[in-house]
Amino acid sequence: MTPTDRKQVRALMEAYFEGLHQADSAMLRDVFHPQLAYVCATQGDELYLDLETYMTRVDGREPPARRGEPREEEVLEVAFVNDRMAQVNARMTMMGRDFYDLLTLVRYGAEWRIVIKVFSYVPKKD
Repeated sequence: MTPTDRKQVRALMEAYFEGLHQADSAMLRDVFHPQLAYVCATQGDELYLDLETYMTRVDGREPPARRGEPREEEVLEVAFVNDRMAQVNARMTMMGRDFYDLLTLVRYGAEWRIVIKVFSYVPKKD
């Protein structure tokens, strides 16, 4: 992929992490595709949501930033399949949990957007 693609995906992931840390649905709407599929794959807490339902949940949560939680995240892998599709594996810690995300990105106009978010979590190990 091009350097521009890599730069765009880095910026998207920065906005993704910051949007989650701030519980900022407006910021997150800029990284998610309107047809987002949101899937929690944690055993006993399986969940399947669309974008609007997920944004309502984000709006209802206390932001980790407001609770004084530091941002703790990492992009583990970025794989460009072609010029229209990529996958990002990431991990982050917030709300007392370690989250592991598999994010599928697609082109949406001239931008990259997350169209599928599948994740699981475990209680944070102190």
